[in-house]
Amino acid sequence: MLETWEKSRSTFRQAIPLMVWPVEQVEIPYEGTHLSGYFYRVDDVPRPTLIIHGGYDSTGEELYFGGAAAALQRGYNCLTFEGPGQGATIRLQRIPFRHDWEKVITPVVDYLHTRPEVDKQRIALMGISLGGFLAPRAAAYEHRLAACIANDGLFTFQFGEMAPEGANVDFNEPAKLETFIQELMANNTGVRWAVDNGRFTFQAKTFLELIEKTQPFTLEGIAHMIKCPVLVCEAEADHFFAGQPMKLYEALTCPKTFMLFTAEDGGEEHCQFGALLLFNQRVFEWLDDVMDGLNRP
Repeated sequence: MLETWEKSRSTFRQAIPLMVWPVEQVEIPYEGTHLSGYFYRVDDVPRPTLIIHGGYDSTGEELYFGGAAAALQRGYNCLTFEGPGQGATIRLQRIPFRHDWEKVITPVVDYLHTRPEVDKQRIALMGISLGGFLAPRAAAYEHRLAACIANDGLFTFQFGEMAPEGANVDFNEPAKLETFIQELMANNTGVRWAVDNGRFTFQAKTFLELIEKTQPFTLEGIAHMIKCPVLVCEAEADHFFAGQPMKLYEALTCPKTFMLFTAEDGGEEHCQFGALLLFNQRVFEWLDDVMDGLNRP
């Protein structure tokens, strides 16, 4: 895994000098260490800036295609980064996921406030996949954000909800629980990937520990604390988080928009993969409206 990942990162970084817009590899100060990122800028004039981070299995390099290129085309600067549980942060530093993502985003916003190319009143945040939980969680506490995009929206991410309906499993018996999950993994590649990646990115030795570490991943009692406008996206045939975007949308009390992508659009799959051009067009039209609204009294 490390060898393949390092090749991916290396080839991306070799491409940076060939890109149209200036791109910097950056290190964002974070709790005595740093988070790796890329800062994409249009020019030296202060501009609206979009922060993008991924989710459960993300790397910083893929985020260029997942939104950074589109941001630049629309006149936005973009900062992509790898937080705890992601990319180099988990692979090299062994820093696992955490539910209180505001502790991650606040240092990122602090960093952007040091850059003269950033319009500090127009910083937005987009989280992709599991980032659809992490970004709203951060926005509930970090109120310097002008907007938040949950792609796709996610209200809870808890492995304790993983057992199929009707399954006879006692979560209070660790040995039986481990046997149960091993049987599921042996017969379902999706479950096997989800559990293996969870143990890695949460640094959990057992499935029970993974359940415990994901238990705080809920926006119950938190979503109403978000103040900035939020865009909640949903892919019609999302096989990971069906029904979750609407749960998040209904819990929000801030200015909010629900955006559905359908099979007719070609954007029905998880996070609209297969229709990213359409996704970016619709999202940035929404974000333009939000940013323009900041000029109005």
